Amino acid sequence: MIIDIHTHIWAGRYESDKQELMKAAELYDIYRIYVSALKSYYPDEAEISELNFEVAKFIKEQPDIIGGFCYINPSNKDALDVLKKGIEEQDMEGMKLWVAAYCDDPKVFPLVEKCIGYNIPILIHAFHKAVGQLDNESIGSHVTNLARRYPEAKLLMAHLGGNAYNGIKSIRSCPNVWVDISGSIFRRDDVDYTKKLIGTDRIVFGTDMPGSYFTNFGQIEDADLTSEEKQLVYSGNTLKILDRKGRIL
Repeated sequence: MIIDIHTHIWAGRYESDKQELMKAAELYDIYRIYVSALKSYYPDEAEISELNFEVAKFIKEQPDIIGGFCYINPSNKDALDVLKKGIEEQDMEGMKLWVAAYCDDPKVFPLVEKCIGYNIPILIHAFHKAVGQLDNESIGSHVTNLARRYPEAKLLMAHLGGNAYNGIKSIRSCPNVWVDISGSIFRRDDVDYTKKLIGTDRIVFGTDMPGSYFTNFGQIEDADLTSEEKQLVYSGNTLKILDRKGRIL
């Protein structure tokens, strides 16, 4: 069974992205796909509302296949209300943070505390870059700071932190941080390195679709993983993260 924890629909591309994700689910026998909608780096309240509306619409159209992460800009005054609506009214199952604020910014803390209360995961874009780092773009050390402040929070650091040799070392000692391999920049050596440092119990499968399913699938198939470990990555660990009955502490 395969669960893709990290995909998107982009503003203005709802129909085409939706069709691509549904086609992938059928072609590759993906059991469930989790979606967040994105547009600009620092969205205002109206943009956030529209993006989450599109995810909620997709969930309603395909409830057996599509799940959602509520996209939040922590700098917006209505952020807590947006999260409440996303989880309680729009049937979303987690919170998504992109680059509007560092994930360890104090303005994020009330949102994390709310997620702990809901017992839902927080999907954090984290991407360490040699050049072109965006303003407020989290890296592994920011995720570590948040994890240590809130050890009961379920944190999912996306993209292996953008650079496995930076991000994975940062979160190695934080058992409440999982990582996904979404994107197309990684190879099996990065997955093998991640397994060596944190084991397979904290790696989950994500692709960043639309666009890069086979690259990510191939990374796992080619990695130094047993069949049992592959199943943990493909779905077992994700089911644990999304289980709202199971808590870390």
